[in-house]
Amino acid sequence: MTSASAKTRPLSGLKVLELGQLIAGPFAGKVFAEFGAEVIKVEPPAAGGAQGGDPLRQWRLLHEGTSLWWYVQARNKKSITVDLRNKEGQNIVRRLARDADFVIENFRPGTLEKWGLGYDALAADNPGLIMIRLSGFGQSGPYRDQPGFGAIGESMGGMRHVTGFPDRPPVRPNISIGDALASLHGVIGALMALHHREAHGGKGQVVDVALYEAVFNMMESLVPEYDLFGEIRARIGTGLTNIVPSNTYVTRDGKSVVIAGNGDSIYKRLMHAIDRDDLGQDPALADNRGRVARTGDIDGAIAAWSANHDLDAVLATLKAADVPHGKIYTAADIVDDPQYRARDMICEMKLASGATLKMPGIVPKLSDTPGTLDWVGPALGEHTDAVLREAGYDADEIARLRASGAI
Repeated sequence: MTSASAKTRPLSGLKVLELGQLIAGPFAGKVFAEFGAEVIKVEPPAAGGAQGGDPLRQWRLLHEGTSLWWYVQARNKKSITVDLRNKEGQNIVRRLARDADFVIENFRPGTLEKWGLGYDALAADNPGLIMIRLSGFGQSGPYRDQPGFGAIGESMGGMRHVTGFPDRPPVRPNISIGDALASLHGVIGALMALHHREAHGGKGQVVDVALYEAVFNMMESLVPEYDLFGEIRARIGTGLTNIVPSNTYVTRDGKSVVIAGNGDSIYKRLMHAIDRDDLGQDPALADNRGRVARTGDIDGAIAAWSANHDLDAVLATLKAADVPHGKIYTAADIVDDPQYRARDMICEMKLASGATLKMPGIVPKLSDTPGTLDWVGPALGEHTDAVLREAGYDADEIARLRASGAI
């Protein structure tokens, strides 16, 4: 998967101005960039001893002073430095937004308006503009002005309450899933708005995504179960509430395997494979409702079987029986896996230092207009002069803006 692809990317010709930082906004920008849009990332310039740039550049493990996460999040983007608190910096954004298709922002609601960069102000010069607004609680409602990160969205959206073991406090996935879910909803909404703009008169609109709502949208029948039955879905550890069998089991060599035998015919094959036809052929267990009532018996039988076999033997048996299963992958497993490699999900790119870095491939796979990886995350302000020249600034103006601290 390289930039050498001769196929046209689906978002080629679209321009995105990314004003956000850290995770939610930049993740949305990453998706646009991978599929061909020109994404101009606006970052704060270094000033007064401050390092400048998106704080993500310094998060987690660093290579020669730059976060490895940054390279994944910022690939294919252009970086310009603009001080959004500076009047001249705000004028730069207004000028760049005039011919942009999308503006992405994930500041607290009201921040862009305070800077004169709200949707109404920008759309006055560009009525077709689509603004993707990602925030903790959305642009309206009583919680609008509260700060909100992905962790808060995961909590309020219902995910944390159902994650973990019943005798312990809720746990979180060791990733920023709330931010990523909000980003994906933002991209979906933006492409809907783009279609409407192209089909119905050219007018843009605001795509308003609250992190907690993006998480809540994943919560299946949580609310109907409560409304009709008073059922509050709770934590049950490694299983799935009222879906049996679907759980994680420990093997003899101390490893873990996920077994999803909850389809009726799959369940019978699974029980036959583990020599428990007494359970597999029991008419009372022929459907999920019956199996839920005997969860302990069924899970106990599978757990006893897996505990008597090493992982490789368990995987081989389940594969032969055509039962959905999988070991719990580490990063090392992912990098070495032939399925990941066959589908270009592990890509190698060169850093400025000359080091080769493995990073995730692109999702989804489009047959005729696939996304591509052109370059890793840019250096801070790497494209400032080029972008401003394209926007009509001459060399003297750029020098004056730099001297004033606007860029």
